[in-house]
Amino acid sequence: MIPFRLTANPGVPIYEQAVYAATRAIVAGQLRVGDAFPSVRTLSRELKINPNTAHKVIAQLLSDGLLESRPGIGTVVAKLPASTSSERTELLNRQIEELVVEAKRLSVDVDELTSAIGKHWRRLSSREEAYK
Repeated sequence: MIPFRLTANPGVPIYEQAVYAATRAIVAGQLRVGDAFPSVRTLSRELKINPNTAHKVIAQLLSDGLLESRPGIGTVVAKLPASTSSERTELLNRQIEELVVEAKRLSVDVDELTSAIGKHWRRLSSREEAYK
């Protein structure tokens, strides 16, 4: 079983959605350095995508330096280079845009939205502190 799923996003090629989902899983720590990455066959079966697409996803992740091929072991998660704040924020752009569109649809102004985000941030941060 793979630690990420695709959510149907019309207008975005399935290949890009799969690369994005895998990248998020790696950056979020769902897949750790040295963890085996699913094979083309497994990725294809689990995500219900064409094997050629699965191969393209793995090739892109290898090219991006998120995966590495180890002889005799297979494809594994590579050590991530230090990422900048803007690179990490880039991973959220799709969700941020969806949130802003929904807020505008509901006539929520930017101050209300910012306040709500801050409230959730603080609530989740306090939970994290409680588990330390």
